Amino acid sequence: MVNGHMTRFNDVRPRSEDSPAGLGFAVSAYFLWGFLPLYIKALSHIPAAEIVVHRVIWSVPVAGLVLILMGRTGDIKTALTTPKMLAMGCVTATLISLNWGIYIWSIAADRALDAALGYYINPIFSFFLGFLILKERLTPLQWAAIALATAAVVVLTVDAGRLPWAAIGLTVTWGFYAFFKKSLPIGPNQGFLLEVLILSIPALAYWIYAGSAGTSHFSTDTWMLLGCGVVTSVPLLLYANGAKRLRLTTIAILQYIAPTMIFLVAVFVFGEPFGTARAIAFPMIWAALILYTYSMVRNRGK
Repeated sequence: MVNGHMTRFNDVRPRSEDSPAGLGFAVSAYFLWGFLPLYIKALSHIPAAEIVVHRVIWSVPVAGLVLILMGRTGDIKTALTTPKMLAMGCVTATLISLNWGIYIWSIAADRALDAALGYYINPIFSFFLGFLILKERLTPLQWAAIALATAAVVVLTVDAGRLPWAAIGLTVTWGFYAFFKKSLPIGPNQGFLLEVLILSIPALAYWIYAGSAGTSHFSTDTWMLLGCGVVTSVPLLLYANGAKRLRLTTIAILQYIAPTMIFLVAVFVFGEPFGTARAIAFPMIWAALILYTYSMVRNRGK
């Protein structure tokens, strides 16, 4: 779940055809994201902030090793010494850390269905961002998709007596993350390392503080927290290398794999209640996604 950029190595311009390697990379990434709630649930006794800290810290060596093997470490040096690029990296790093925190909290608080809802709504929210910020024109089908998604949120709000803040938080943070990341003129692999390098400063400060205060869980959950770097980095890197080998319409369809798996895990593994309101709202979201996908495919053919 990252955005693409154009560089010499990571050229993610829209493809006119799909490659088997690209499909393998992307599907693998989405399946790993779909199973991620199981890993996060096993860490639900640990505060979300501490898990985010270890996702950041242990992603640095994984992402760094990839760039060393690619021979692209010079891109990071350029980014760290270019004020405008570094500032935009700080913006995207902040947004992705907030997204991770909300997601982890959702799983631990038995609201994985809200997480699934948030990621289902995200592509439709991106349409709306394009309309608001980039003044892009929306087709009637796209407006219908936005209306259905909004109505679904209203149904859930009326039923619960409050907004589904976790779902909205995930949608907004990821939507703006994807939007601003387009301004980073480096590839997704390099951009990810830049973000975790920026976040590693406050992350290390938190870890040192937690250790001195005796609240750190690292000594008791060492291997699970170390694994946070792998479960964070590997899907992102797989996706980055899959996106550049696939058409945008293919990626648009494949992106539903992860929230669908999160939905299934929430209902059938975690046993989260799927009441009347959700039985009405989720089909509305799925119908909105069908309209969204159809409009993309139809517009691409013009």
